[in-house]
Amino acid sequence: MQRYIEKFLRYLEIEKNYSACTILSYKEDLFDFKNFLSPVRNKTQSAISNGVKAIPLESVDYLTLRKYLVNLKERGLLASTISRHISCLRSFFRFLCRDGYLKTNPAKSLLSQKIKRHLPQFLTEEEVGRMLNMSLGKKEQSYRDKAILETFYSTGMRISELVNLDTQDIDFISGVVKVRGKGKKERLLPIGDHAISAIRAYLKMRKSASDALFLNKGGRRLSVLGTRKVVYKYIRSASLKSGLSPHTLRHSFATHLLNRGADLRSVQELLGHVNLSTTQIYTHLTTDRLKSVYKKAHPRA
Repeated sequence: MQRYIEKFLRYLEIEKNYSACTILSYKEDLFDFKNFLSPVRNKTQSAISNGVKAIPLESVDYLTLRKYLVNLKERGLLASTISRHISCLRSFFRFLCRDGYLKTNPAKSLLSQKIKRHLPQFLTEEEVGRMLNMSLGKKEQSYRDKAILETFYSTGMRISELVNLDTQDIDFISGVVKVRGKGKKERLLPIGDHAISAIRAYLKMRKSASDALFLNKGGRRLSVLGTRKVVYKYIRSASLKSGLSPHTLRHSFATHLLNRGADLRSVQELLGHVNLSTTQIYTHLTTDRLKSVYKKAHPRA
């Protein structure tokens, strides 16, 4: 099965142009399924001693997949995680049938899990202002952190997109930044004057000549984990709500644009969402604007 998994992952990378994060998630899901098919998944050797063999991929049927999903639920996995496992298995078996490795697709009838969509947390404009106006210090790292926070809120880009920025991706004259998003798709985003100024100040202070925009203390590209730590640090320093993450600034970016009258299609383009339905969740975040429109328009308000 490992050979099939490797072929499938190469297919996702080369033909489907999936992101590295998605490929890694699918790889982990498939190896989890491989372990489920193994007789030693309970970490004992009893199955081997009794002559029980691993279930070959050719013998996997719909019932086997249903048992696997029950196993996932018994392990307490979230519905969103189980849904990803289902999506992975459907793609995997569809690939195997398409390339002639299997004759029938046992995952064809698998239905996705119903996922309860939670409204994302966001900051008010005042809370964002409080965090961005904090005095961060005069060291190079402080200038970098300021530039990271301003860029996050100014563009609404994903954390994976931010850490992959190079200095040449910033057009300081036109006020746009080139972003490489999911599936290696590129898009241009407007970037505000505050973020531009913060990036200029950081680059002026920076000692390294690296192409990467944001660097760690060792002069190498800042990682996703390192960037998360930066945002968490200043969220705590500003005494903002608990349970916030770098994605909170992305949620805040979208919410504030919509509250100030931006149309949904434009916000979709800025966020890099493929489907408009993904963006629509932000229309339900606050009721202040809806109440304002209601009071102005309804005769009995």
